[in-house]
Amino acid sequence: MPAHLAFDEFKGVDRQLHFICLDGDNHQVVQILRTRYKKTLLKYFGRFSPQARANVKTVTMDLNFYYQDVVRACFPNAQIVIDRFHMIQMLTRSFNSLRVKVMKTFDKRSRQYQLLKYPWKLYLKKFDELEKVHSRYNWHYKDCLTQAQVVTEGINTSTALENSYNLMQSFIQVVETGNTHELKSLINCQDQIGTLMHKTLLTFKHNLTAVLNGAALPYSNGCLEGFNRKVKQIERTAFGYSNFTNLLTRIRLEEDLYKKRTKQPFNSCLILFIYSLSTGFDKEPVLFLAF
Repeated sequence: MPAHLAFDEFKGVDRQLHFICLDGDNHQVVQILRTRYKKTLLKYFGRFSPQARANVKTVTMDLNFYYQDVVRACFPNAQIVIDRFHMIQMLTRSFNSLRVKVMKTFDKRSRQYQLLKYPWKLYLKKFDELEKVHSRYNWHYKDCLTQAQVVTEGINTSTALENSYNLMQSFIQVVETGNTHELKSLINCQDQIGTLMHKTLLTFKHNLTAVLNGAALPYSNGCLEGFNRKVKQIERTAFGYSNFTNLLTRIRLEEDLYKKRTKQPFNSCLILFIYSLSTGFDKEPVLFLAF
């Protein structure tokens, strides 16, 4: 078995969630199962020898609790790694819910309501990426402000919102730098940050080792998210699949075609170059292969 695995699921036949496992190094598909039930995963991975399962070093996943049970039961030497994207996604969703909650406490015609409602995407960006020099007029709150000024004035409407925003920004920065000591102190934050943000931090605290591994180790579920997007495109092109075997066949066919295209990049470029050559005759140019 590969030393580094990645677990996830995607919606397929009859709106069921199918389990998928990828190699974390070369991003090749290890297996796709019809269901993601715990007993199904235990049965599948139990077929491998104890020596093969002992070679697995890391398993990357989201915060699905029974994936962790499967890893502990089947891979004794593997470290559980929580995907960084899912951690940040949970924090941003908690902050966004608090922003909406605070926004609804103000009158719809008030400046505070307008600042929290319409430029909502600015609150989800990194503060360092916000425009701090050039201001723009916005007719919603009838003022000329920079993006940084909009966010600063918006979060100042509530102490909990300001603390939650600062925590989210610090968390993103710490995860990117891989500073596990500072990350642990952020998870143990005792500031007033709202109920949902507190629940999110409590979830991280219950999975502290796996969360710290997600920040310290370079592995993530990025390869799986890209593969799931490809599967969604396959299903969308076919207007859905009613047969799981047919879906698997199509996925494998697409993967084989991709491997063939990537194995001969020079030949493909040479063929395109030859076709693009101009000729002095009124006929199609002759195709010459690279061999």
